[in-house]
Amino acid sequence: MKFGVMMFPTDYSIAPAALGRAAEERGFESIWLPEHSHIPASRKSPWPGGAELPKMYYDVMDPFVALATVASVTSKLKLCTGICLIVQRDVIQLAKEVATLDQLSGGRVILGIGAGWNAEEMEDHGTPFDRRMKVMREKVEALKAIWTEAKAEYHGEFVNFDQMMAWPKPVQQPHPPILVGGGFPGGAKRAIRYGDGWMPIDGRGWDITETLSEYRQMAAAEGREPDDLPPTIFAASEDPDRIRTYRDVGVERLVFGLPPEKEDTILPKLDELAKLMD
Repeated sequence: MKFGVMMFPTDYSIAPAALGRAAEERGFESIWLPEHSHIPASRKSPWPGGAELPKMYYDVMDPFVALATVASVTSKLKLCTGICLIVQRDVIQLAKEVATLDQLSGGRVILGIGAGWNAEEMEDHGTPFDRRMKVMREKVEALKAIWTEAKAEYHGEFVNFDQMMAWPKPVQQPHPPILVGGGFPGGAKRAIRYGDGWMPIDGRGWDITETLSEYRQMAAAEGREPDDLPPTIFAASEDPDRIRTYRDVGVERLVFGLPPEKEDTILPKLDELAKLMD
């Protein structure tokens, strides 16, 4: 089983490069950075994690710029978005950003994506909340076309472009892994339909250890090889018994959450988490 860490990088947290270097030194496989372009002041959309939206959601840095700094000081660490709000991004520009990072890092990118929960945020980007899932699917399909075809084109309801040429192409073939976030069963179904893995947050009303067998059955029923769609668990428990359970049911990767704090808090926490990997 692989282990990663996730943090909202801010101007008051440990710098992403310093976090990445420390994580790699301690044997972690991956670093995961989330994103929000902005938080609308209306605050109409409820946060799925609770009543009050934490300050770090307002302050988080751009994940791709931050991951580029991590790439420059590491050599093995996987550079991951957890999650990229793909429905809010221009897909042609996103294809170039991800491919560029994959090139500069020697093929270390994992693109974790989600449709998001903040209706006002995505609508500021021109994405209707009630169509966000179709927008996400079209953008994933368009990304794959841009990354794998010399002259790509895509014609959908929300993404539409004639033949075009875009380089660089990613190092990873056929493209960087795309992990689809979301709960069960909706997120799992979308991961099976067009993803390379499922990326749920455990503990939000369901239990991955109880649903994993059903997830695999769903994949097989859709003609996908279940072993090609391994789950990555976000906000993973730090309880050793729970970690053993994750391992025993076939979870590929656990991602531990870190607070947006400075080195004096984060480095000792990384040491504690590193012991759990054993």
